[in-house]
Amino acid sequence: MTSDRIFGAVMIVVALGYILSARTIQVPLFPDPMGPKLFPYIIAVGVMLCSVVMILRPDPEADWPPFTALLTIGFAVIVLVAYAYALKPLGFLIPTAIAASILSWQLSGKPLKAAVTGVGLSIGLFILFRYALDLGLQPVPKGWL
Repeated sequence: MTSDRIFGAVMIVVALGYILSARTIQVPLFPDPMGPKLFPYIIAVGVMLCSVVMILRPDPEADWPPFTALLTIGFAVIVLVAYAYALKPLGFLIPTAIAASILSWQLSGKPLKAAVTGVGLSIGLFILFRYALDLGLQPVPKGWL
C-alpha cells in the first residue's frame, strides 16, 4: 500500500513537471483552435487523476520477485541496450541473432535451442522488416557487402 502511495505522489510531481514543460511550447503564428499544448495537458491531467486514485485506494502490498529475478531482468536490459548500440555498426542480422539467442536462453535454459531460435528470429524478422514493411535495414556491416 505504501509503494502505491509513494508512486502516486511521484507521478503527480512528474505530471506537474510535464505541464510546466508543455507551457514552453511555442504557439504558431496561425494557431489551431486546440493548440499544441492541449494534448500534453490532457496527458498530465490523466496521470494526475490516476495518481490520486492510487493514493486514495492503493492495492494490497505486492509480492516482489526474488532478487535473482531482478538480476535476470537487469541482465536482459543490459543485453537490449547493447543490442541497440550494436545495430548500426554490425547491421541487423548479427546483433539480432545474438540478442535473441541470449534472451531465449534466459527463458528456456537450453543453449542449442536458444541459438537456433535466435538465428531463425533474426532471419525471419529481417525478411519481414525488409520486404514486407519495406524498411531500409542493413543486413551486415557495410564493409562486408
